[in-house]
Amino acid sequence: MRAFDYLATVDLRQAVRLLDEHGTSARILAGGTDLLADLKSSSSSPGLIIDISRIKELKVIESTAHGLRIGAMVTHSEIMQSALIREHCPALADAARTIGAVQTRNLGTLGGNLVTAVPSMDSGATLLALDARVVLACGGGTREMPLTDFFMGPRKTVLRPGELLVEVVIPACNLGKPAHFLKTGLRKGQALALVNVAASLWLDAAGNIEEPRIALGAVAPSVIRAMAAERYLAGRSPQSGSMAEAGKIAAEECRPINDFRATAAYRRDLVAVLVKRALAQACERALKRQHERGAP
Repeated sequence: MRAFDYLATVDLRQAVRLLDEHGTSARILAGGTDLLADLKSSSSSPGLIIDISRIKELKVIESTAHGLRIGAMVTHSEIMQSALIREHCPALADAARTIGAVQTRNLGTLGGNLVTAVPSMDSGATLLALDARVVLACGGGTREMPLTDFFMGPRKTVLRPGELLVEVVIPACNLGKPAHFLKTGLRKGQALALVNVAASLWLDAAGNIEEPRIALGAVAPSVIRAMAAERYLAGRSPQSGSMAEAGKIAAEECRPINDFRATAAYRRDLVAVLVKRALAQACERALKRQHERGAP
């Protein structure tokens, strides 16, 4: 590891200004679980490390008229412990619980997990299934986009030089939307996903599926939506046969690879099974929600 300059800031505007001034020579330090490993293995070092871990406005979880705001510096442990997240999107807490060891969850941040853009990330699938949006800041202001538009490929995002991910927003219309997250790895704990899946849906008054979302991780260059499977499900009765068929369609949509952990064919089989199970669990949550609200 070569020498570099380091600056810790408690001011978001200063962090953005520093990024704007230093461009590609600057790197952001949030939790450090990915950056420190990169620095140790890289033959080059950044000119400046900007530590944003003390910026309070990036650590907020709050409900607004637009939806649930989750600051980029919120850790996975804080997501697990948040009463707002457990109330409005418990599947996101379920996903956070599968990330690394407790030390990683205590340090690692939601924003860092998304910016690293590893296809097997565990937070991305649930956020995609809930139509999450991201807010990016730079010296010229902010821009907001769907999370689906944020990822460009393995470890590649649309972030421009001088731009910082500041928050994730789950739209108000999707707060409380029944969703479920599932992950399969080579072991139960501290495992990278062979496949992870998240599914969300509503049930209409007739009991048919509305606005289904299916997101897949570790089976494409980035976390993806299985849109053909979603189109198939929309308007259908939530029978096990239709959910199994959606799983098969999703398996055909993904683009897994062969590597030392699993074959592409095995990953496709996992997608088919996990999508069916995630949809079934989301349906159970939807039926429970209707029962609690006194729906017929």
